[in-house]
Amino acid sequence: MSEGDQAVTPGLNVQVPSEHDREPGEVGAHVEGGRFVWIDLEDPSEEALRRVAHRMSLHPLTVEQLRTFGQRPRFEDYDGYVSVVVFGVNSGTEAGGPLLREVHLIISGDAVVTVHRRPFDALADLRTRYPEERVRSEQFLVYTVLDAIISTFGPVLSRIDDEIDSLEQEIVARASAEDLQRIFSLRRDLVAMRRIVTPMRDMFQHNGDRIANLPGLQTDDPLYFRDLYDELVRTSELVDSYRDLLSGATDMYLSTIANRQGEINKQLTIIATIFLPLTFLTGFFGQNFSLLINHVLNHAWSFWVFGIGLLVASAIGFWIYLRRKRWL
Repeated sequence: MSEGDQAVTPGLNVQVPSEHDREPGEVGAHVEGGRFVWIDLEDPSEEALRRVAHRMSLHPLTVEQLRTFGQRPRFEDYDGYVSVVVFGVNSGTEAGGPLLREVHLIISGDAVVTVHRRPFDALADLRTRYPEERVRSEQFLVYTVLDAIISTFGPVLSRIDDEIDSLEQEIVARASAEDLQRIFSLRRDLVAMRRIVTPMRDMFQHNGDRIANLPGLQTDDPLYFRDLYDELVRTSELVDSYRDLLSGATDMYLSTIANRQGEINKQLTIIATIFLPLTFLTGFFGQNFSLLINHVLNHAWSFWVFGIGLLVASAIGFWIYLRRKRWL
C-alpha cells in the first residue's frame, strides 16, 4: 500500500479466498494479486506454506513456527509483518473434549494469513460471509478475524454457566457419580481456557497498537484492538468466576454425599440398637441349663411371656425412646 492509501476507505472491497486454500498455485495467486487478501489455510501442505513464505518474505523462524502447533499465545514482530498465535474454542465440542482451536496469524500490509490444523466453525462462517460483503478497511478485516476467534469463548462460557446451574439443582435433588464426572469435565475445560486466555489478555494489552501501526496496513480506529483486550478481560473474569462456582458445586456434592452417608449410618444404628436387646434375650434364654429348661421354660405361658413378650416389649420400648429423642 502507498502512503496515500493510509486513509480509511469506507466500503473497501477486500478479497477473501475460497473455502480452503490448499493448492500451492491458488495461494501464490492470492498473494500476487496486488490487493489485500485474507488467506485461510486449514492443515496446509508443505508446498502451500513454502509459497506463502516466499511471496510474503517470511523469516525462516516464522515458517518453522507455522508448522509447529501446541504453542502458547505468542506475539512476535518482524520486518514488515507480525506473527501471532491466538486461541479460540469450538462451541460444538462436548465438555471434556478437544475444546481449544489454535490459530497462527501472519499480518502484514498486504495480507492476513490464518493457519489452523482442525476445522474451525468461526473462521468457516467468516469465510462464507465476506465474499458477499464490503468491509471498511484492511485493519478492520484484521480486527474482524481476531474478533471471530476470540468471540468463540462467549457461547461456550454461557453453556458452562447453564450446566453449572443444572448441576447444582441435580446435586441438591439427588447427587450421583455422573454429576461428579460432569464437574471434572467442566473444570478441565475451564482450566484449559484459563491457561490461554490470561496470556492472550496480556498480549493484546501490550501489542494491540503494534498491529494497528503495521506499515502498509490501511488504518482505522485503534479502539477496535482495545475492544479485543476488553473482551479478553471479561472472558478471563468469567473463567475465574465459573471455576469458583464449580468449586462450590464440588463442595456441595461432597456435603450431600456425606449427609446421605450420615443418614444411612443413622438408620443402621437405629436398627442395631433395636436388635441389641433382642439378641441378648434370645441368647440368654437359649442357654441349655437345667434350671431354665426344667423349671422356667417348661410351660406354654413361658414361651409367650419370655419368648415373645419380652422381645416385643423391648422393641416397642426402644422405638418409643428413639422417637422421644427425635432420632426417628
